[in-house]
Amino acid sequence: MPEPTKKEENEVPAPAPPPEEPSKEKEAGTTPAKEWSLGESPAGEEQDKQNANSQVSVLFVEKPQGGTVKVGENITFIAKVKAEDLLRKPTVKWFKGKWMDLASKAGKHLQLKETFERHTRIYTFEMQIIQAKENYAGNYRCEVTYKDKFDTCSFDLEVHESTGTTPSIDIRSAFKRSGEGQDDAGELDFSGLLKRREVKQQEEEPEVDVWELLKNAKPSEYEKIAFQYGITDLRGMLKRLKRMRRVEKKSAAFAKILDPAYQVDKGGRVRFVVELADPKLEVKWFKNGQEIRPSTKYIFEHKGCQRIMFINNCQMTDDSEYYVTAGDEKCSTELFVREPPIMVTKQLEDTNAYCGERVELECEVSEDDANVKWFKNGEEIIPGPKSRYRIKVEGKKHILIIEGATKADSAEYSVMTTGGQSSAKLSVGLKPLKILTPLTDQTVNLGKEICLKCEISENISGKWTKNGLPVQESDRLKVVHKGRIHKLVIANALIEDEGDYVFAPDAYNITLPAKVHVIDPPKIILDGLDADNTVTVIAGSKLRLEIPISGEPPPKAIWSRADKAIMEGSGRIRAESYPDSSTLVIDVAERDDSGVYHINLKNEAGEAHASIKIKVVDLPDPPVAPSVTEVGDDWCIMKWEPPAYDGGSPILGYFIERKKKQSSRWMRLNFDLCKETTFEPKKMIEGVAYEVRIFAVNAIGISKPSMPSKPFVPLAVTSPPTLLTVDSVTDTTVTMKWRPPDQIGAAGLDGYVLEYCFEGSTSAKQSDENGEAAFDLPEPPKIRIPRHLKQTYIRRVGEAVNLVIPFQGKPRPELTWKKDGADIDKNQINIRNSETDTIIFIRKAERSHSGKYDLQVKVDKFVESASIDIQIVDRPGPPQIVKIEDVWGENVALSWTPPKDDGNAAITGYTIQKADKKSMEWFTVIEHYHRTNATITELVIGNEYYFRVFSENMCGLSEDATMTKESAVIAKDGKIYKNPIYEDFDFSEAPMFTQPLVNTYAIAGYNATLNCSVRGNPKPKITWMKNKVAIVDDPRYRMFSNQGVCTLEIRKPSPYDGGTYCCKAVNDLGTVEIECKLEVKVIYQGVNTPGQPVFLEGQQQVGSPSAGSSCKAYLQT
Repeated sequence: MPEPTKKEENEVPAPAPPPEEPSKEKEAGTTPAKEWSLGESPAGEEQDKQNANSQVSVLFVEKPQGGTVKVGENITFIAKVKAEDLLRKPTVKWFKGKWMDLASKAGKHLQLKETFERHTRIYTFEMQIIQAKENYAGNYRCEVTYKDKFDTCSFDLEVHESTGTTPSIDIRSAFKRSGEGQDDAGELDFSGLLKRREVKQQEEEPEVDVWELLKNAKPSEYEKIAFQYGITDLRGMLKRLKRMRRVEKKSAAFAKILDPAYQVDKGGRVRFVVELADPKLEVKWFKNGQEIRPSTKYIFEHKGCQRIMFINNCQMTDDSEYYVTAGDEKCSTELFVREPPIMVTKQLEDTNAYCGERVELECEVSEDDANVKWFKNGEEIIPGPKSRYRIKVEGKKHILIIEGATKADSAEYSVMTTGGQSSAKLSVGLKPLKILTPLTDQTVNLGKEICLKCEISENISGKWTKNGLPVQESDRLKVVHKGRIHKLVIANALIEDEGDYVFAPDAYNITLPAKVHVIDPPKIILDGLDADNTVTVIAGSKLRLEIPISGEPPPKAIWSRADKAIMEGSGRIRAESYPDSSTLVIDVAERDDSGVYHINLKNEAGEAHASIKIKVVDLPDPPVAPSVTEVGDDWCIMKWEPPAYDGGSPILGYFIERKKKQSSRWMRLNFDLCKETTFEPKKMIEGVAYEVRIFAVNAIGISKPSMPSKPFVPLAVTSPPTLLTVDSVTDTTVTMKWRPPDQIGAAGLDGYVLEYCFEGSTSAKQSDENGEAAFDLPEPPKIRIPRHLKQTYIRRVGEAVNLVIPFQGKPRPELTWKKDGADIDKNQINIRNSETDTIIFIRKAERSHSGKYDLQVKVDKFVESASIDIQIVDRPGPPQIVKIEDVWGENVALSWTPPKDDGNAAITGYTIQKADKKSMEWFTVIEHYHRTNATITELVIGNEYYFRVFSENMCGLSEDATMTKESAVIAKDGKIYKNPIYEDFDFSEAPMFTQPLVNTYAIAGYNATLNCSVRGNPKPKITWMKNKVAIVDDPRYRMFSNQGVCTLEIRKPSPYDGGTYCCKAVNDLGTVEIECKLEVKVIYQGVNTPGQPVFLEGQQQVGSPSAGSSCKAYLQT
């Protein structure tokens, strides 16, 4: 008979081991079956597990459940974790007991699997036990962790033997009688029950000693044994057992006392025997304290010292305590009368039923009102007020009634008596469900009511879901259930109400789907624009005109200009679409971009149109070069014409600048705008040549400067000549004499002009002859060498050379440059000459530019010469050979030869480094060392070293070092160790950016830098590009690379420096690129972009979006 055990409803029942083999389970290491007793609560440990598993789960959406498996079969435990709020996969561990991690036990009999469902975003973790063994039974635990979250679940595994139902035990054969049918029939032989018995086949039923079972059993097992072996008076039996356990003192009156207990079947005969030590003693027999008198039922015999009592036709009233007295002593025993076992006369039958129906399972037993127990999947059914099960007894008929059956009631039901058992399977299924009215898809306008209605054949409840999530009722959303009709009503439909709705009847694997589509006509929101929908943008700036739109489904926006559609993409003028807005982007606004732009919206609910006027304003064109009409001693009068294009905004005025002709520094003459097109500069130096230029200003900013005017010299008029007299007169000539003017002025005296007239006339005529010829004398040349060029001029390779050498001489001298006696190659060296100086310019110096430069200045027959020594230096090469001369103790002697290439500069020293062969990490030992040999000391004994040497000059250390070919072994005394040979590790790696470029904003006129970091081996070559064009030899850019950090510096950027910059790294293993965008913000005097312009005095706003605009139109430069 199988032992009933408590299990979960979803577990499969399995037979428990027979009660006579509790020791086998312990020896095999399995967990004993859970024992039941009337009115007992679960053990403390099981209660803790239930409490732990009943807690609210933090991470689990499905916990692993305990189960039962037979030996040799497979079982799988499943745990599921929701990944919606998790950024990465959680960590799951499986344990047996408290500490055994099962990850290390995976193999033939244990497999751990994990899967991820992208649609539901659920991680599934499985533990499969293959070919289970008895020692696999026990408590298991699953733990899941994610950052600071933790969840755990415990479950049990029971493993039973694969044999079928345990053979029934007949209590009638559980006792071995001695001398059955003889005079001593009924006497029990307990010694035979102490032996271990193996489970025999059904033909040979095992013998069971109930007393031994009760003696060795736990108190919680008493009631189970009493029911299984037909014990009716359990309480009295336990009292007797307690008395039996008392230690009997050695008796002086009895040589042999009564056995502890006797058992006989109802109607049978039993024999009690004692043996006296003295046959003369009087013996009395008692039952429950009353003396027994001889009768046909009680028969007494005397055989020597033996005193015998027979009880015939034993009935249930004879089940009592008996004792015999001899003198002052007595001995006692217990008599148990057993009723015959109750048999099942009518077996249970397999039954099929539908959910909600009343189910009755009926059986019959051999006697009326017998004690019968019912089980479901091996777990006893205990009826009660709150139980769904009810047991009805009608004489020999026993009925189990289940009201309102559900699927959970499908199981194997069994009935158990003292003499047999019966089982049957109950299958509870669902009634076929018919869909009378299915859900239909609906398209609803925004703000209208949504009503989803369906009708099914059964009056059962169900659940509504939207996009897989349960629908929650609210004031706006109502769920209605009337009989077989189910409704979902949503008042005032919103956009978020759109989705896939499903109604699922409870207990049925049927779903009724419907799609709800909420639509809304498109709308264009232009509240933030001017009354005429005009947007003003500065030329060269970036315009992002973001127009809020609405509509459901999201409308498709199309921008156009002059019937030409503007496409989405990467063009300069493009459209960008977003769910709640549409944006027109003009990367670099131009004058031709002005005009009317149209936006059209369209969806299935309707269309919408709007027009927006974009006005592009720009800086004005520079004016034409001004002309100087009059010149004074420190003033002049200049005039100019307005620029041809005013930039779309009226000209507000002009700024005037001047500079000396020989200078490059311009000085502003007015700080208030000049409204006119004439101006009179003052406070100039007489005799110095000047140039002037004009800037035009409008509301956008300042134009580029005009071309400089022609050079002019402020001059004062000389005073008149003095002492004019007539020296001689002839018929046709007059000779005159005079003295020079008292004040000649800075311009000097070029000559005289003679005029004459007839006496009495007022008009004078200029003479064809001058009183004295005037001419300029030649000025000998002279070269003024700057002080820093009188010594050797030293520059590093790659630096720029820009030397200005002034000179004097009139008329303009002739200049000749030579390098080392040969003509200069003008393709490599630029020479620029003016009237007062000569410039030698080398953009990127090289070693070949070193040498002696000779300058010769010649004016007529006069010649002046000068020489300049230029030395271009670079870092030196490494030493040629580095040798280990000697090794002794902790010292190594090194020697090397100077480098073949000294970098065009004297070698100032050497740097020596050492490296342990194990790590090959280099450490500097000596720096700035001047000799070509050195001794390295304090080396570690037992290590093996390599050495390398760098050369050093005024530019720094050489790029490479020369390393010793052999290593120096600092050997230990008396012991030689041969180092193992290892293959060199391949450190080669394709280039990879470890820190990317980021989009950057810069302010015009302030240096900007772009930074990224790259790694690779061999060292990658770095190339910078702007708009996919390589940046080469451009003085506006400086490029640095230090320890893998690449930097591009843009000197004083302008709006035209904005664009897409790319850094490209290349080595032998591959190529990699990374890009970023640079936008330059320009701050003009008078306007600050992007943002609200700051106007000068007298300026006015041309047109811009109003404050508080919901239409985002902003400029980016």
